[in-house]
Amino acid sequence: MDRSRTLFVRLRFLSGLFILGLFLSGATAIPLQSEVDCLAKYFDSGWLSRVHTALDQTQAQYAFLFYGADWLAFGHFVIAIAYVGALLDPIRNRWLFDFGLIACVLVIPHALIFGGLRGIPFWWRLVDCSFGIFGSIPLWFCRKWAIELEQAAKGQPNS
Repeated sequence: MDRSRTLFVRLRFLSGLFILGLFLSGATAIPLQSEVDCLAKYFDSGWLSRVHTALDQTQAQYAFLFYGADWLAFGHFVIAIAYVGALLDPIRNRWLFDFGLIACVLVIPHALIFGGLRGIPFWWRLVDCSFGIFGSIPLWFCRKWAIELEQAAKGQPNS
C-alpha cells in the first residue's frame, strides 16, 4: 500500500474514532441520573454522593433541568455528524481538525474557570480537562496526515 493510501486509511480510522467518542460522550449525558445511581452504588466518594443527592432532588423537584443535558447530548451528536465530512474528504474538510483542536484547547480553561466558579472539585476539573487533551491527540494526527495527503496530491515533498 502506498503512503497516500496508508495515510487515508489512518485518517478515516482516527476520524471515525473521534466521531464515535463524540457520539458516546453525548449519549452518556442523557441517562445522567441512572449512571450516577450506578456509580454511587459501587464507589464510595463524598463528591459522588453529593452529586447523586443533587440529581435525585433535581429529578424530584425540577426534572425539566435535565433538558439541558439532553441539549448537551444533541450538541455532541451534531458535532459528530459534522466530522463525517472529514471522514469522507479529509483534505477538503481539514478545517474541522483545526476547529476540533481549538475546541480541545478551550476545554481546559473552560473546565478550570467555570468548574471553579461552580464549586467542582479540582480533581474532577482535571478529568474534564482530559477530554480536551485526549481528544486533541487523534485530531492532531488527522491534521498532520491531511496536510501530508494534500502535499502528495499537489506533488510537493513533505516538510
